[in-house]
Amino acid sequence: MEKYLINPNEKKSTVSKDIYGNFSEHLGRCIYEGLFVGRDSDIPNVNGMRTDVVNALKEMGLPVLRWPGGCFADEYHWMDGIGDPAMRKKMINTHWGGVIEDNSFGTHEFFELCDQLGCDVYITGNVGSGSVREMSEWVEYMTFAGESPMANLRRKNGRDKPWRVKYFGVGNENWGCGGNMDPAYYANEYRRYQTYVRNYDGNSRIYKVACGPNAEDYNWTETVMKNAGRHMDGLALHYYTVTHDWGHKGSATEFSTDEYYTTLRKAYHIDEIIRRHLEIMNRYDPSKRVELVIDEWGTWHDVEPGTNPGFLYQQNSMRDAIVAAINLNIFNKHSDRIRMCNIAQTINVLQSVALTDGADMVLTPTYYVFKMFKDHQNNTLLGSYITTDEVGTDSDRLPRLIESATEDENGVICSTVANTSASESVQIKCQVADSEIKEIRAEILTGAIDAYNTFDCKEAVKTQAFEGFTKTADGFVADIPACSVVKFIIER
Repeated sequence: MEKYLINPNEKKSTVSKDIYGNFSEHLGRCIYEGLFVGRDSDIPNVNGMRTDVVNALKEMGLPVLRWPGGCFADEYHWMDGIGDPAMRKKMINTHWGGVIEDNSFGTHEFFELCDQLGCDVYITGNVGSGSVREMSEWVEYMTFAGESPMANLRRKNGRDKPWRVKYFGVGNENWGCGGNMDPAYYANEYRRYQTYVRNYDGNSRIYKVACGPNAEDYNWTETVMKNAGRHMDGLALHYYTVTHDWGHKGSATEFSTDEYYTTLRKAYHIDEIIRRHLEIMNRYDPSKRVELVIDEWGTWHDVEPGTNPGFLYQQNSMRDAIVAAINLNIFNKHSDRIRMCNIAQTINVLQSVALTDGADMVLTPTYYVFKMFKDHQNNTLLGSYITTDEVGTDSDRLPRLIESATEDENGVICSTVANTSASESVQIKCQVADSEIKEIRAEILTGAIDAYNTFDCKEAVKTQAFEGFTKTADGFVADIPACSVVKFIIER
């Protein structure tokens, strides 16, 4: 029996709700068909946003959404996406499939979507192929309430009141698709561009995010922090979990137990990556003012057979759900320095939370993990410790149990525990220090490692009430099934 201690006396950082953010890019069927179908569509919608998806994301507790990319952001010219949709310029989406982008989903549509979702906005600006003036005018267009050319253009296009932009990313992956820059060059460009991301609204300040490293590129972090750290609020890290390699990533649904453990071990590796980047950031920012933003993360498998390889459409199994639980528990544990995370991507792309097919929609196992974990949002991280052995293969090993625990303003504790073992359940004994337990509620997501939902069988994997525990005076004893995620709500 493994011992699990939750200490409410050890109050740590606030878990930002924005750790549970999502990412939407003009890529494949994420925006078009996934989120946006247009006002004239037969698919139920409100102002073009499909009702089923919006309702599902609201129930999931989506706090912030990133747009328009991704690689697409650094070839996106925002003025092409405003005004009469029938008159908007068309372009080729050179990064993702070479399809025609008609710009019918632009700035006004994105804010309409976020308004329906009730979520905050994270805009990524174009550094790679755009200009300082273009970025500056976009910020003015979105956020200035006074008289100016861009504010008046916004009014001409039907929006009098400015919007609030909470986060603004100055470029994306500028080490790659955003311009193939070296870190010193990008740091100089970042300093110049961010100067003109102005705060027009005196009541709110735009949080500026600099392009950070690709996975383990510690030199990028070193150079950008050294040369531009004082001008940024957050540094964006990208890390994808790829089972094999970029040339052959592996199937989303057909994989061995060994491949399951390889994927999970690589997902767990993000903890070390976070720690090492934070060590560098702390050297140049000892006050720890600059926060880490992980605005692209998740599994990246081979596309589903028969689909456009540029659309990155993949299925989503219990393996992906465990990856999500591993990451979210790790992010919670680093919430003293992590401000926001955005899984890639919301609908129909990579590790999405929902898939659509015409008017039909299916929720993925990853969706249910996010919905379970939403109780952590804005809670206080507690000291929590679990004894656990390792599972896996000789080459790919990771802890059997990965957890985090938080407390809300009423003292109610949310604990999420993932059992990464493919085949073995594990018994745990939890003690909540200096506490008398009144009530415990629990739910579980579990299934075979390759179980997933389809349009013909939508509930093969879903959350359900968990009764495999016994409440004790100061905690509980529970039997955590193999390949599962369990959430405990503990009232004291």
